[in-house]
Amino acid sequence: MDVGEKLILVHECLCAEYNCPIAYFADLDPLSELISSLLSHRTKNADSARAFRALRERFVSWEIVRDAPLSEIQDAIAACTWPEQKAPRLQAVLQKLTESHGEPLSLDFLAHMPVIAARAFLEKLPGVGPKTSAATLAFSRIRARALPVDSHHHRVAARLGILAGNIDVGPAHAQLDALLPAEWDAQTVYDHHEALMLHGQRVCFFRAPACGKCVVRDVCDYYSAKYGGGDASGEGSGDGSAPGEVGAA
Repeated sequence: MDVGEKLILVHECLCAEYNCPIAYFADLDPLSELISSLLSHRTKNADSARAFRALRERFVSWEIVRDAPLSEIQDAIAACTWPEQKAPRLQAVLQKLTESHGEPLSLDFLAHMPVIAARAFLEKLPGVGPKTSAATLAFSRIRARALPVDSHHHRVAARLGILAGNIDVGPAHAQLDALLPAEWDAQTVYDHHEALMLHGQRVCFFRAPACGKCVVRDVCDYYSAKYGGGDASGEGSGDGSAPGEVGAA
């Protein structure tokens, strides 16, 4: 079985396990999704969601966020990690977007661009890497065919042997994207990400993966190396961490 075939088999098994198709968890416009994604960097989901809500409740438009005193932005997003770094980054992104596309501030135009071009545009903005560009396009109302790779997704793919070598999360995007079947639509690509992410949160833990509960262990390089096909039923009790996203940009 080659890597592409393994990816498809894993997708089918995990989608059966996690009841695909999976409903989209958000319905934000793309600029709001970008801001939400930037706040989520190295932050648990619940905390970044709280920071985003506080930002939207305090400021009625992104133009006001752009022009507000930095201390007010920092105070509004205090629930997330490193607000002192994220506040100026948000304003820098909004200023850059103003310079390139004027007002009112919007990223709706990305819906009319090829995904590759839209991601390239986003990745020229301050603090935006491949995960954030893919998340902005996939999770927003654009519903583009883009594959974000968070820390859970990356861990599962690496242990399975779908990822080659010790590749970091950022570069892993291109490698995993190249393996996706051309016929997969946006919903299928979204399901693929969500299923691997859920598996990382619920079974393939960072510190103590629950291999005995894993429905894809028969094709897993990590399992094969550790157990050689033996019994792992007693393994895995979780890593003690919350399931929130703490991945890279």
